[in-house]
Amino acid sequence: MTKQEIRQKQQRVKLKVRKGDFVRIISGKDKGQEGFVAQVLPDKQKVIVLQPNEEDPDRPLPLNAAVKHKKARFQGEKSARLRIPVPIHISNVMVLDPKTKEPTRVGRRLEDGKLVRYAKKSGERIPDAPVMEKE
Repeated sequence: MTKQEIRQKQQRVKLKVRKGDFVRIISGKDKGQEGFVAQVLPDKQKVIVLQPNEEDPDRPLPLNAAVKHKKARFQGEKSARLRIPVPIHISNVMVLDPKTKEPTRVGRRLEDGKLVRYAKKSGERIPDAPVMEKE
């Protein structure tokens, strides 16, 4: 392990984005798109963002997706183009304000002896989103 890797492990950054938060992508190929955080990768400071799918609510659409080609291996099987979600850096997404649904910065404050997140634009508390359950 190099010195740089040791330093990075010691510097645990407190992330302002949590699983289940609704966010807007502010840079990159999907700029302006809105979705929810499906997974947070704190060691890489990245998130995977998915968009709700109206046609099939059980299968959300990935934002910042890469296309993977799957070749047919057996006779009768079809080839396919799969859209796989690619992690996006946390600095490229902004949490949406629960009151105005506009992007906002996130702050922390003490309420009833507990540290809670709040939207800097409206001052409204950001509720802990219902987290998707693992199957």
